[in-house]
Amino acid sequence: MKLQGEKIYLAMLERKDCKKLWNDFEYDFEHPSEEFNIGHSDEKADEWFDEIQKLQGNQNVRLGIFFNDGTVIGDVALQDIDRINRKCSVGVGIAKIQNRAKGYGREAIQLMLDYGFRYLGMERITAYTLECNAAAQRMLARCGFLLEGRERKAVYLNGEKYDRLCYGVLKEEYMNSERG
Repeated sequence: MKLQGEKIYLAMLERKDCKKLWNDFEYDFEHPSEEFNIGHSDEKADEWFDEIQKLQGNQNVRLGIFFNDGTVIGDVALQDIDRINRKCSVGVGIAKIQNRAKGYGREAIQLMLDYGFRYLGMERITAYTLECNAAAQRMLARCGFLLEGRERKAVYLNGEKYDRLCYGVLKEEYMNSERG
């Protein structure tokens, strides 16, 4: 499977791509996310690839984010797919800080929203971010997500408690927007 965008494309991750992403990952303390993986190694990357394969197509659809020259820069996933209730969540990660805030994550999210709504039959897609990650909040809003709720002090990170924000977009909202 390949989903072509303007600046990037999405495709299946291979083991070597997972190793590259795992080893390239840079944690951004100014825009923290919930995951902080310490001790990156090829063995951990192999475990991640195996987990992706185990869940792929059933519970998740995880794809790599690639520059048009084939360089992998991140991953995006529709996760916790609930086919009965036609809902799932979406998450995105760009490995290197220099590639963030350039629209690649937004383009990847938009490609996955289109895939989820048009081909998987989802009716609702949610996304979560921390209250302190204003860049992610802006990106979600640009993709058509609405802030739906707040889990107060739900995440302990770097010695502080943060609220987790819940965003959602419905199929009809997406299809009626200029993105759909």
